[in-house]
Amino acid sequence: MNAQQPAQGILLTRDYGDAVQYAVVCDCGDSDHTHNVWVEAEDSTVSVIIYTTLKTKWWESSRWKHLWTLLTKGYVEYETSIIMSEQQTINYAETLKSAVESSKKFADIRKNNNIVNQS
Repeated sequence: MNAQQPAQGILLTRDYGDAVQYAVVCDCGDSDHTHNVWVEAEDSTVSVIIYTTLKTKWWESSRWKHLWTLLTKGYVEYETSIIMSEQQTINYAETLKSAVESSKKFADIRKNNNIVNQS
């Protein structure tokens, strides 16, 4: 199985050259499971940040328990998952690989331009 172009389940949200953002949607169709992926190149490092916006259903659990945990620990733990088809998984891996490569190239070009401009 090969990666697709455009990639199923992988949506390009923003492209800044040295940083790109993707939305990786869950195969179940629930938008609450969408993972946001940032790939950013700076100097000689590449950062990959994966996050999701979690929501709580206060009415399904004890509000007091959540409040007590928040007061005593300073945070409330939540978990999210994503379901991907085989094709989407291959697309995801290939998208990450290509985003890292293009971000690094863009950062190198910008760095070389700054060196030339400073000379």
